[in-house]
Amino acid sequence: MALVTGAGSGIGQAVATALGSAGYRLVLAGRRVQALEAVRRQLGGAADAAICVPCDVGQPDSVRALFELIEQRHGRLDLLFNNAGTSAPAVPMEELSFEQWMTVIQTNLTGAFLCTQAAMRLMKRQQPRGGRIINNGSISASTPRPFSAPYTASKHAITGLTKSTALDGREFDIACGQIDIGNAATDMTQAMSQGVLQADGRRAPEARMDVEHVGRAVLQMASLPLDANVLFMTIMATRMPFVGRG
Repeated sequence: MALVTGAGSGIGQAVATALGSAGYRLVLAGRRVQALEAVRRQLGGAADAAICVPCDVGQPDSVRALFELIEQRHGRLDLLFNNAGTSAPAVPMEELSFEQWMTVIQTNLTGAFLCTQAAMRLMKRQQPRGGRIINNGSISASTPRPFSAPYTASKHAITGLTKSTALDGREFDIACGQIDIGNAATDMTQAMSQGVLQADGRRAPEARMDVEHVGRAVLQMASLPLDANVLFMTIMATRMPFVGRG
């Protein structure tokens, strides 16, 4: 049984599709119920084994209700994909409002923590115990784009959360890994083909890759037995300006 947060579009949708095709029963969580239902319908034969649950991962009560439903409905959780995320406007740091900063941190970091915390509790007590948590990180955690302080800081923190979860879950058969994604072709990255601000001030188009590759990569991580773990995986468009000088 797998939970995908932020499942209503983009990477979440691609991962849900890959997991569904592999036979996972799915819980699709997100803030937009109509989008979740649209994803569920396109799962084909896996749609009957999927449910949609409205959830704001940054709110403890919403996460608590989500995991109570999972335990009541399925009795266990085998896989959590922490994917829900957002970003702030690409403006100089001094122009960001406190509210814009907190929106990103609340969703990207606090949301992942709250879901991880709830998953750890369930995975420790279920029989057989254990499970896997995969966090959606970002190559921005180590190599930020200009004007990305809230997003970069939140994803850098996700790396610490991944390592702590992997350590704390070890004796309970809970594996945790992270996938860092570069330029998956989703609605969010559509503008990259026209031009993206670079560190030297230029605007340049960037290569993107099919988001289905991300779904298959997460499925590969999820398919391992619990005595093996991909701690960190980077999947990126080969020609994007990331390695070296761009």
